[in-house]
Amino acid sequence: MMELFSGWAAPILLSSFCLGFYDISKKHAVRDNAVTPVLFLATLSGSAFYLAVTLFSGSFADYALCDRQTWLLVGAKSLLVAASWWCVYYSMRDLPISIAGPVRASAPLWTFIGAAILYRERPTAIEGAGMLAIFLGYYLFTVLGKLEGITLRHRGVHMLILGTLLGSASALYDKYLLGVLHIPRTTLQFWFSVDLVLILGAALAATRLRRTGEARPFEWRWTIPVTGILLILADWLYFYALSKPDVQISILSLMRRCNCVVTFAFGCWFFHDRNVRGKALALALILLGVVVLAIF
Repeated sequence: MMELFSGWAAPILLSSFCLGFYDISKKHAVRDNAVTPVLFLATLSGSAFYLAVTLFSGSFADYALCDRQTWLLVGAKSLLVAASWWCVYYSMRDLPISIAGPVRASAPLWTFIGAAILYRERPTAIEGAGMLAIFLGYYLFTVLGKLEGITLRHRGVHMLILGTLLGSASALYDKYLLGVLHIPRTTLQFWFSVDLVLILGAALAATRLRRTGEARPFEWRWTIPVTGILLILADWLYFYALSKPDVQISILSLMRRCNCVVTFAFGCWFFHDRNVRGKALALALILLGVVVLAIF
């Protein structure tokens, strides 16, 4: 078990923790706010933080070294993630965070299916039991969502489902870039951060030029830069874990999405979400699955 935690499990659990606070910060930043400016400024803040760290550490030249083919491959990932984030930010504005977080966490189900098809990943019987417990917890969260008037006909749910599917595709693509092509994780995150700023900046400029701005006015909040920085930290830990040899993206994605532990706690306390007992049961199933995957 100690060997496992010195490899990929510890960083992915830390990534999950950061991702939980990222979701909370994102919810605060985008609540009753214009989505596109928030998304762009949060990404810009996170990318600026990452570039500053590379400059002060003296690693800028090494991280930025990239040939044209690698840049295009990373650019494709950036487009995929930008579309996913745009959908998720809109849904986070309209849905309770204790529902939006766990439904978003259903992404590992699709990642698991894709990994089984594309990479022939097969969990052991014990790993399968742990994964099943987590999936059941996620399913219970979606059932509880209906009690709060949130059904598949809700526009926010449509956006969330699309963003979730795009996020799963991105996770599978990460496995290809790092595990198959062996692109350095630092190069991947460097250009991914830069490309996202360019893509989202172009999207923001396009809406302003076409005068198709959002109905809600933009309001600056301190959680906007915090959102971007938390995501950079979560991604750094995620890419580090994914770069480890023989790691399964299906299990990695599943454990990373346990950020709903954090979003559940804060959603109930800060955002006053309902159905706390039922969500606590769902959360217990998820935690049980995490323990099984981490230990065995």
